[in-house]
Amino acid sequence: MQVEFTVRDYRPEDFLTLWTIDQGCFAPEIAYSQFELRRYIRWATSFTLVAERRITAEAVPNVVAIDSSGIIGFVVVNCGKTAGHIITIDVRAEARGKRVGSALLNNAEDRLRSSGCRSVRLETAVDNVAAIAFYKKHGYAVVNAMPRYYSNGVDALVLEKDLHSPLLSDNLQK
Repeated sequence: MQVEFTVRDYRPEDFLTLWTIDQGCFAPEIAYSQFELRRYIRWATSFTLVAERRITAEAVPNVVAIDSSGIIGFVVVNCGKTAGHIITIDVRAEARGKRVGSALLNNAEDRLRSSGCRSVRLETAVDNVAAIAFYKKHGYAVVNAMPRYYSNGVDALVLEKDLHSPLLSDNLQK
């Protein structure tokens, strides 16, 4: 079943929902505390995008509106002068595999490009096979490993993408 959604900028009233989603996406020992997530979102050089489920025409005839309680995913990104850093990208379990993560990632990359960033980096756990496959599908390559990166002792892979290199996968995702 397809999920109808839109991507928009973060609003302060979204915070508790985003934190709850993060808690559901990661093990308790590596999920962000409210303090950590709030700090990342509030960094002067960061932006946060939210994927929100739409109410379809079947639910409300002749009207397409946004369901304010329907947040299904988000991405927090730090935008440096020439490089971006994806801090986290979280999608509710029921919305995975429905292009929500791809839409969030593509929108974040577009914003980074328009801000002058030439590349983007992120970290993911070496045992997060689904995330690694997702990022590779979107043109990311492993550039480094960070031993014991996560608080539970799991190593991380550092992945990077050149934002100015046209890739077939980018065109397929839009």
